[in-house]
Parts: sequence; structure tokens; C-alpha cells
Amino acid sequence: MKRFRDSETALQQGAKIIMDDLENAGVNTFGNVYWVDPTNGNDDNNGQTKDSAFATITKAEATVVSGNHDIVFLSANAAHAQTKMLTLTKSRVHWVGLGGRGGSLGLGARTRITMGDSTVAADIAVMQNTGVGRTFTGIKFDSSSTVAASLFGIAEGGEYTIYKGCEFYKSSDLDETTAAEVLNNGDSTQWIDCYFGSTAIIIADNKIRPCMSLTATLSGKTCRDNFMSGCVMGRKAGGTEATFIYGTNATDVERMFVIENTKFINNPLSAATPAVAVSFGAAQTEGAVTLDNRCLVTDVSVMATTGQNIFVDPPDGATYALAGLGQAS
Repeated sequence: MKRFRDSETALQQGAKIIMDDLENAGVNTFGNVYWVDPTNGNDDNNGQTKDSAFATITKAEATVVSGNHDIVFLSANAAHAQTKMLTLTKSRVHWVGLGGRGGSLGLGARTRITMGDSTVAADIAVMQNTGVGRTFTGIKFDSSSTVAASLFGIAEGGEYTIYKGCEFYKSSDLDETTAAEVLNNGDSTQWIDCYFGSTAIIIADNKIRPCMSLTATLSGKTCRDNFMSGCVMGRKAGGTEATFIYGTNATDVERMFVIENTKFINNPLSAATPAVAVSFGAAQTEGAVTLDNRCLVTDVSVMATTGQNIFVDPPDGATYALAGLGQAS
């Protein structure tokens, strides 16, 4: 009996750890639970335990119920390789990577959703989300697609989405000004402890090629009331034009985009020092970007351009132009 009680206690403790991690990720109401394992799973399974896992995210997404707060656990043993864009329209579904890196920055997340060249010419990303209240935890989104339309790692156009501990990487289109790791047209999206871009692959000279594009691209969608905290954006710049967050139009931000405690890092081995970390093609007329004084830029000339409705919080005695500039020893 003692042996049974010990096993039961271990299971309860394990379940509590998982539930605590999910609650910390913002998942507070639980529906059905499904598992995806591309190595050992099979889409003919019911997906309800790790030993009867689905093989594909596509099958899991077809199975979950919109609005039910269903949870999908994604294995970290092998990449979840996609041949076409994951189009997410269901709401209140939660994807959780099983890489065992809870509480860490997204850099190196071992649950990986990857895509080479898409088989669909119109696909713009590995994943496009337009659902409401979805969450993504501990997942790396990785695109190497060279299909002409596929300019982004992910395309966010949902509402109240949360990305926590995720990584966003696009190894292709380094010479495309309008490409980016993330197309952010989300409403009330939160980006928490995430990593964007790379300090290892060089952005072509004379190209903006941001980590995050705010340009209103998805029909009827715009970056509205966003919040970013504890993130890192990495770049290896080939020219001064390379940047980290950029929008083309005067109306790309609606109401607000608040950014706190975020680092914009250009590799000092780059070919150039970017002129600015956050900028637009025109002054914002419908919203503002705010960066607090825990934001930092490394090997970048200034944190943000002036006259574009971007607000920075410089430390005492500093000026807008000096806000967030890392000082070399």
C-alpha cells in the first residue's frame, strides 16, 4: 500500500507542476488535453495521452473545440515540420511546448514548429493566428521558406493572444525589406520573455528587414493595445537601415504598444551599426509606442526616431536621444 501511495503522490505532484506552469502562462481554465508527437504519434490515435498522441499539429487543431480552453502539448523530441501554413481560427486554445524550459527566455526553445518552402504559394508564414484568447508557451517558430509570399515567421492577427517563452526565427529573405520574423497585426497581444531574430545571420545592406513588422497587412487587422516585456531582439546588420521594430504606415499602431525591459542587440561583429531600433515610415496618428527606461540598445545609434509618436523614458539627466544606449567600457 505504501508503494501505491508513493506512486499516487508522485503523479499528483507531477500534475501539480504542469498545472502551475500552465497557470503561470495564463492558462487558468482547462478543457480537453491532447498530445502531439511527430516521432511516435499517429493521427489515427485519440491524442488524449502521450502514449496515444497525434502525429501532427494539424490533426490536433482539427480536434480541439473553439472556446473550450483545450490544451495541446507539443513534444520536444523532433521538429513539428509543416509543409503549409498553420491557419488558426479557433479561439481559447492553448499550445504548450514540452521542452522543459519553464521560466526561461524563448531562445533555444526545443519544441520547434518548422517550415521549409511551403507547398501553397499564397502562404505568408509558418502560422497565421486570427483566433481569440489563444496562448503559446515554450515554442520556437522557425521558417526557411523562400516562397515569394512567405515573408514572415508567424503572422499574428488574433485578439488577446499571449506568447510566453517563445522564439521567432526566419533564416530566409534576409534581403527583403518587408520580411520579418513576426508580422504583428494583433489586438491586445502580449509578448512575454520571447526572443526574436538572430545575431548570427546578416541582414543585407540597405534593407530594413525588422524582427517585428507592425505594417497593417492582414485584412482588417492592426497592432492595437499590445504589451511586450522581458524580450530580446537580435540582429546582425549589413547596413545602417536594419532595424528591430518597424511599421510602414501612419496608422500601424492603434491606441498603444507598450514595451518594457526589452533589449535590442546588434552583434558588434556586424558590418554596420543600425541607425535606430524602433521606427516607422510615417509619424503615428492613431496610437503611440512607449519604451520604459529598462529597455536597452547595444551597438545601435538611438533607441527610437523622433517626431513619430514614440515615447521613451530616459534615466534622470538623460535626453531622448541617449535613452537606453548601452555604454561600452
